[in-house]
Amino acid sequence: MAVVETAAGTVPAPAAPRLLGRLLRDRVGAAALAVVLLFLLLALAAPLIAALYGKNPVEHYGQNSPGLLSDSGLPVLPNGGISGDFWFGLEPGLGRDVLTQLLYGIRTSLLIAFASAAVTTTLGVLAGVAVGYLGGIADRLFGFLANVLLAFPTLLLLLALSPVIQSRLVDPGAAEPEWMQFLVLILVFSAFGWIPLALSLRATVRSLRERDFVQSARAQGAGRFHVVVHELLPNVRSQLLVHATMAVPTFVASEAVLSFLGVGITEPIPDWGRMISRGSEVFQADPTYMVFPGVALLLFVLAFNLLGDAVRDALDPRAAR
Repeated sequence: MAVVETAAGTVPAPAAPRLLGRLLRDRVGAAALAVVLLFLLLALAAPLIAALYGKNPVEHYGQNSPGLLSDSGLPVLPNGGISGDFWFGLEPGLGRDVLTQLLYGIRTSLLIAFASAAVTTTLGVLAGVAVGYLGGIADRLFGFLANVLLAFPTLLLLLALSPVIQSRLVDPGAAEPEWMQFLVLILVFSAFGWIPLALSLRATVRSLRERDFVQSARAQGAGRFHVVVHELLPNVRSQLLVHATMAVPTFVASEAVLSFLGVGITEPIPDWGRMISRGSEVFQADPTYMVFPGVALLLFVLAFNLLGDAVRDALDPRAAR
């Protein structure tokens, strides 16, 4: 059983049912969980919703049907072209349906965020636990490497690395496949996203390796692999869960920023950041178009951050006392 040592003694880490129960008793955490689950459900059901709605995110409805867009490319109807046919209006210029763009944009953001969180968590665990347990020169070298990497301006590196990686993976003159854009962003986020978790785990494991239960396992002849897997990893599961929960909204926001700046997801893949970028260009003439992706991004990031705080509070051993 995973344990957490405190000044008051050793407290078992809460099991999944108890953790969920504590989350549901926290009104803010329960509301955040409901919003997150709603976004996940919308992402999974996007194709079904689009089929029932009768629209898709790539067709240029405004250009194909006369009377929907003006000569300047703006929706003719007020409020961004909201109508019974287009519930959230039309995209200025291309005339695509905003609702389906939003739904498929959730899938884009979540795919990149969850994949990046999985990679960074894996790298952080491997590096942090190994270095924290081994100590010595490995610990000093890792500390130096981490400080060097953290000294770089992350946003500038993300902007610089994204086109470089794309140019290395795609032949000159060849069309870039859609999966390549996702892969590049995941690689870029993973290059630096694992460092904070590794540093945190390194400090935790350095403390845990001197505890009685670890020393007892060593005295009984347990090898390093057994100590790490059966004694140390169970005691950092709560830390990993909190990190993963907090990492997802960070990657969603970062992906939106890169797409807003033109180095993230490109056409025709639906993306919130690119929608916000386009909305900022036509905001004075059509403010409605920017509202929907902006509010969706704000709600998602806020809900996931609040959920991360609620998970951290629920995993606090003092909450069980």
